[in-house]
Amino acid sequence: MLHQWISPQDMAALWLTLKLAAVTTVVLLILGTPLALWLARTRSRFKLAVESVVALPLVLPPTVIGFYILILLGSQGPIQALGGPSLAFTFTGLVIGSVVYSLPFVVQPLQNAFAGIGTGALEAAACLRAGPWDRFFTVVIPLSRRGLLTAITLGFAHTVGEFGVVLMIGGNIPGETQVVSIAIYDHVEAVDYASAHVLSGLLLALSFLMLFVLYAINGRIKMVMP
Repeated sequence: MLHQWISPQDMAALWLTLKLAAVTTVVLLILGTPLALWLARTRSRFKLAVESVVALPLVLPPTVIGFYILILLGSQGPIQALGGPSLAFTFTGLVIGSVVYSLPFVVQPLQNAFAGIGTGALEAAACLRAGPWDRFFTVVIPLSRRGLLTAITLGFAHTVGEFGVVLMIGGNIPGETQVVSIAIYDHVEAVDYASAHVLSGLLLALSFLMLFVLYAINGRIKMVMP
């Protein structure tokens, strides 16, 4: 059905966008969960500095973030100088940029959820000889599932809507680094409003659906939680 309305190039951009969002969300959960747990529990003097670094993408223009990541990943960057590959204008580069840009949208909901967990349940689990990993998966995760769901949804949705960062790091290579937001921009520049409408409508519907499901599930979780 979609093939009747979307060109093969736009279809490739759509699938690349969904793939990028999925991979980025998984990486963000792997990296962001321990970071958020540390921020929620630590009394370190470095906490404020780390929180400020995590929140930087909320206030910095995407092009600034994309520019510095491009310098880091590019052919003249420190990674290649140390013998590594140039990751600019590759899918891997897009993932790295997306992880940096969407980091606060995952870390902050998780941090708030972890901070809201009292010490009583954890102490009770420890008295029952539950180890750290056991306490994390049987106590922390169930009690913070609303924050976890919010983090997953916001991380995925924010990555889908990226423009400036992915354009700076990946350019606009059809089938390789061209995501939906860039494809829409190309259609508008070419005064192809029909194609722009189709892609924009898909993103609008997808974003609304994700938020609707998020609020619906969070509402049910709130009702059943003690």
